[in-house]
Amino acid sequence: MRWETYPVTAERFDDFADVINRNRRANHCWCLSHRLQAAEIDRLGDGSREQAMRRLCDREHPPGVVCYRDDEPVGWCNIGPRTEITRLARSRLIRPIDHLPVWSIVCIVVRAGHRRQGVTARLLEGAVAYAASHGAPAVEGYPVDPPGRMDVTMAFVGTRSMFERAGFQVVGTTDAVASGMTRLIMRRDLG
Repeated sequence: MRWETYPVTAERFDDFADVINRNRRANHCWCLSHRLQAAEIDRLGDGSREQAMRRLCDREHPPGVVCYRDDEPVGWCNIGPRTEITRLARSRLIRPIDHLPVWSIVCIVVRAGHRRQGVTARLLEGAVAYAASHGAPAVEGYPVDPPGRMDVTMAFVGTRSMFERAGFQVVGTTDAVASGMTRLIMRRDLG
């Protein structure tokens, strides 16, 4: 089995879309809702969420990575410098714990039919490697710590155990919740 992870560029956009929006529904999130303010999405995409995401893929730091297993796209991680994720940068619920210019993970998606097969571990490693290759001093995620299985609709935030297995440690809590659970601040230092 061969695993590879690449930034979502214009050339890889359809692979990203196959993971998060296989039917290409126009009103789908397109992994923008937790990255940009609504007005920014509308302005960037001229009213199209898909177009907004396509334009993000042309930036210096594409908005995340796609994970492949044997050349098939199976996972997506929305990651970038916290300062470029404006919705997070302006959040009053998930505030920075210090002034370190971290990269943040705001969404993790494993393609239907590929869950519970080790994709998340490979996806997080690829996302961390992507951040490290751009000089990130640390990567943060904002998961929850569910007592059992997580509701799939809110699973995009990740779980504490998922991040711990990838070398992240709890460094704080937030005022944000997902599925009624407090979201943690988990960090992996890259220095």
